[in-house]
Amino acid sequence: MIKIIRSFIVASLLVGGLIMAGCSSSPSDEELNQLAKLKDQVKSLQQQVDEQQSAKAALEKQIAEKNGKLQQCQSDQDAVKKAMGK
Repeated sequence: MIKIIRSFIVASLLVGGLIMAGCSSSPSDEELNQLAKLKDQVKSLQQQVDEQQSAKAALEKQIAEKNGKLQQCQSDQDAVKKAMGK
């Protein structure tokens, strides 16, 4: 029983040591450069999203204006038909 416990403790210490050795305290220069590039990409993509959302809002405004004009034309057409006696 003591051998099993001793073996388990030794194995745990060995695995723990390997895990701690695998973890570095700071990122490498290459990782920092990749992170900076990714941040720049995110910023650029966010600007594109903002521009597209502005364009979408402008198009939706135009659609609403044209729909308003269309409804006005239809109501005018209905009024003319009533006036003509149809």
